[in-house]
Amino acid sequence: MPGAPEDLRASQPQFSAVAAPTQLEAGNVEVNAIVTIDLDTAHKRAAAIEKALMRGEEIGVLAGLPIGVKDLQATAGLKTTSGSLLFKDHVPERDELSVANVRNAGGLILAKTNTPEFGAGGNTVNRVYGPTRNPFDVAKTCGGSSGGSAVALALGQVPLATGTDYGGSIRTPAAFCGVVGFRPSPGVVPSDSASSGLFRVTGPMARTVADAHLLLRAHLRPRGRRFVPALRLSLERYERAGRGGAERSQGQDRGA
Repeated sequence: MPGAPEDLRASQPQFSAVAAPTQLEAGNVEVNAIVTIDLDTAHKRAAAIEKALMRGEEIGVLAGLPIGVKDLQATAGLKTTSGSLLFKDHVPERDELSVANVRNAGGLILAKTNTPEFGAGGNTVNRVYGPTRNPFDVAKTCGGSSGGSAVALALGQVPLATGTDYGGSIRTPAAFCGVVGFRPSPGVVPSDSASSGLFRVTGPMARTVADAHLLLRAHLRPRGRRFVPALRLSLERYERAGRGGAERSQGQDRGA
């Protein structure tokens, strides 16, 4: 997808949402990465963000960007099956905390991405939606369990997507699909999900490292009730470290 999310955020938010349907549909029948779409809400939210922008209000780091959310994560008003027939018609009343943080940062929760049942598996297949296939060769696996997000990113269906990881569920599909996936240390991204524990974490997935960092910044809002105290990382400290690293990198590029 041309243009980094930072570029999209600086342009008209509504453009991102309007442009998304064609990209969502492109190749999805063949690969089955996107399983649920909420275009109407995304359009309304984009229009509201655009009005806020015109008024000079703070619009958040993800303002106007379509986001794919792994179908393991609760999304208010949008079907969340966890890849299980037990929850094939389940529509949560509220977002889980990391999803709420993404919304609060201006992200447009546009689509849910496929997952194996309850996120348990190294391949992305379930009895609700079927298998998700590798974007480069549909005869091969995309890995799992965040395979739907990885494939959607590889095809440019969404610019950013969420994943969850216990033993490789972000990193494996990212590697199989040629995208970026980052597994934060436990406690870095806040969670109030009943399925979260000491080792299962939520993390960003994207097509570039810079884009993944942008989504992580939105995830990091320190509002959660379930942190690992010894590993809690404040947003301010993280962003200072990120800025310092970026400045050092730029200095090296200049030969400093």
